[in-house]
This record gives sequence, structure tokens and C-alpha cells, in this order.
Amino acid sequence: MKITHKDVEYVAGLANLELTDDEQARMEKDLNSILEYIDQLSQLDTSNVEPMAQVMQAAAASNAVDTLRDDELRECLPRAAALEDAPQTDGAFFRVPKVIER
Repeated sequence: MKITHKDVEYVAGLANLELTDDEQARMEKDLNSILEYIDQLSQLDTSNVEPMAQVMQAAAASNAVDTLRDDELRECLPRAAALEDAPQTDGAFFRVPKVIER
């Protein structure tokens, strides 16, 4: 499957993005590069690979070191500290411009 200029325009429209011609061309090239890599991966023989839902399950089964930290409760960032660098706030929340115009 090849991504076309029309496909990039369509997806940019769905995401409400205004891309320049150069940005559209770069996106088309990058997306096609990703799809080419996926095509290479799909040619691999995976018939002897057991399906898994999580990579960490396989690591645990092979006695690999678990790299995830334990969940622990911590104090959250105080509201005033979170809002102090915000360009706009109503004192309790961030104020952001309306994004969806449709």
C-alpha cells in the first residue's frame, strides 16, 4: 500500500492540521518509509514464535531482570505550581483556545 498526497491531505484534515506543501511531502515520504519497513517485517517467519500480549511476560519467563519500578504513592504537584507557568488560567484550570471549529 502506498500513501499518496491525497491520503496525507485527508488525514491532516481529520486531525485539523494545516500542513505546508513541504510538510505534506515529508509526511508522505515518512509514512511510506514506515509502511515499507512494516512490509519487510511481515516477510519474517514467525511460525515458531509464541504469541504474547506483553513483552514483560516473556522477560519474566526467561528470568530477565524486571525493569519496571514498583508503584508507590507520592504527593502530586500542587495546583499553584502546575498553573504558575500557564499562559492563561482562571485560577483553578488551564485556559486553552478552542481547537475544534466544525
